[in-house]
Amino acid sequence: MDERERLNRLRWRCTRRAMLEMDLLLGDFLDKEFSALTAEQADAFIVLADMEDLELWPLINGSRECADSVQAEVLALLRHVRVK
Repeated sequence: MDERERLNRLRWRCTRRAMLEMDLLLGDFLDKEFSALTAEQADAFIVLADMEDLELWPLINGSRECADSVQAEVLALLRHVRVK
């Protein structure tokens, strides 16, 4: 699978969520910030994007701690995304 196809699949996972808020947040993050991530952070974002909304939302809003330090970095970046 080439990089363009991988990015299209990731975009689908980020924008076809159960919660509209997650669609907007993850989609905007993908558009605005993903290309600036390190390879390790990009992999962590992909893992986060694969989580169910009810599992991911508490990590984003800070009501649950993240044990993985790289995922925690990405979550901190997600918290600062300005949604359109």
